[in-house]
Amino acid sequence: MHAELEKIGQLKVIPVVAINDAADAVPLAEALIEGGLPCAEVTFRTAAGLDSMKAMAKLGNIQVIAGTVCSIDQVKAAVDAGCSSLVSPGINEKVVDYCTKNGILITPGIATPSDIEIALNYGLEVVKFFPAEAYGGLNTIKALAGPYHTMKFMPTGGISAKNLLEYLAFPKVLACGGSWMVKSDLINDKKFGEISTLTKEAVALANSL
Repeated sequence: MHAELEKIGQLKVIPVVAINDAADAVPLAEALIEGGLPCAEVTFRTAAGLDSMKAMAKLGNIQVIAGTVCSIDQVKAAVDAGCSSLVSPGINEKVVDYCTKNGILITPGIATPSDIEIALNYGLEVVKFFPAEAYGGLNTIKALAGPYHTMKFMPTGGISAKNLLEYLAFPKVLACGGSWMVKSDLINDKKFGEISTLTKEAVALANSL
């Protein structure tokens, strides 16, 4: 498995963040590091997303993943920003093809068997299952893992402290993406101490298995 994916698997939880002000990127990264999760999926959902990726990547001690990557231009921008890997909400074949041909690690979103077969055709080892809870949660992952037993999943969407362990207990789940410890209102209100505390709790919970 790719080294970056192994790191994600060791962390077990990936904070998924939407940052509205790039000035919050570094203190947020520091809060996550202090909380024991030196990793962040920074999404392209906001205008400050790209600048936030750049600011975090410059720190050098946090794994920065570009999220909501939906175009080749965004792939190029994320790589230039210093992101170590990319995540997309769906499986855009143009994006996946470009990434695999250029040695860029991408974890595309899937929801169906057909999506997984496309991912397998590109030699991918891990896919994002999104939106996880809306598409049946762990029961669906277990059903998909039956015929596609080599694939590992990174469920995102509706994951919280309440159901985290349920997902992580299934061996085909590499890690879970979640935003409950990095909610936008906490970031906007600059409550980085609270984010650090929630992150520590998430790490402790994940490691309790």
